[in-house]
Amino acid sequence: MKKLSYALIRCAPILGALLFFCTLPLYVRSDYILRVFVQIGIYVLLTSSLNIVNGYTGLFSVGHAAFFGLGAYGSAIVCTKLNLSFWQGLPTGMLIASLAAYVIAKPTLRLKGVFLTLVTMGSNMIIMLVFLNWDSLTGGSLGIMGIPMPEIFGTKFLRPLPYYYLIIVADILVIVLLDRLMRSRFGLTLKAIREDERAASCNGINVARYKTMAFVMAAVIAGAAGSFYAHYYRYISPEAFNFTESFIIVTMLAFGGPGNILGPVVGAAILVGVTEAFRAFADYRMVFYGTLLVLMMIFRSKGLLGGREYSLTITWPPVKKTVYSKGDRFLDTEKEENDEPAAG
Repeated sequence: MKKLSYALIRCAPILGALLFFCTLPLYVRSDYILRVFVQIGIYVLLTSSLNIVNGYTGLFSVGHAAFFGLGAYGSAIVCTKLNLSFWQGLPTGMLIASLAAYVIAKPTLRLKGVFLTLVTMGSNMIIMLVFLNWDSLTGGSLGIMGIPMPEIFGTKFLRPLPYYYLIIVADILVIVLLDRLMRSRFGLTLKAIREDERAASCNGINVARYKTMAFVMAAVIAGAAGSFYAHYYRYISPEAFNFTESFIIVTMLAFGGPGNILGPVVGAAILVGVTEAFRAFADYRMVFYGTLLVLMMIFRSKGLLGGREYSLTITWPPVKKTVYSKGDRFLDTEKEENDEPAAG
């Protein structure tokens, strides 16, 4: 019973978030607001996936919309042409995005700085041109219409509410998994590469291999977001996955703060919310994003929540750690053990 109490206290932030988002539709009856939350959920997936590459690994990719589009087109094509369901299209889109990421990453992630940035930008443009010109498969500039909506036990998602719960579950799963992963040996390795790639290599880390793994992992999550997007809007076109979309994702990550688990969530939620609130000025959206990115780089270069790590769990009860200022740990431990009988 005591262990269960400790576990509940440690997981209080996660349980609180679950309770809030699960009960939100009881107080918010508007379908429009739920649609905004669905859109926020999709961008949380996208920004969190880019955070693996740009935030934790220290690379700078500006072509993330390519994998977003591959997930959307992959899922939409197999579902419309092969008459498959969303639950079959989702893993297909993730697989296609991951394969493309591996093909791009394998020869190019040895590049650094602006050269890697240019490669990711070029990859985004090439993939968008494939969407635009392969008419027989992608529909060309007309895109793909009539993408089937998800359904569970024969019940179709006719309103935003089931989409809302679906994207919330996906967001929570991805955030919790990334939080655990980035505190594991794999995550610490990515952070070591980010801090000093040469030092990491000298310590036996296969830098190219871990960069490729991070790139593919980010593409898998972006592909899942693309599949959600395609089956939610039921129509996709190449313009939705161009370089402008990649720039928006980068701006959300920079605004929230890269290198921590909550930065992408805050960045996506605020910027999508502000965009919806000022929809009348949608033509000036890129001016707003560009100005915001410049201001953030000047006054808050690490983003709103950047510069530190945030935990999804509470450390309780607090554990007192012994601080050794000098000497060998074994000798200090032995000294403490010898002093205990004398104190008694």
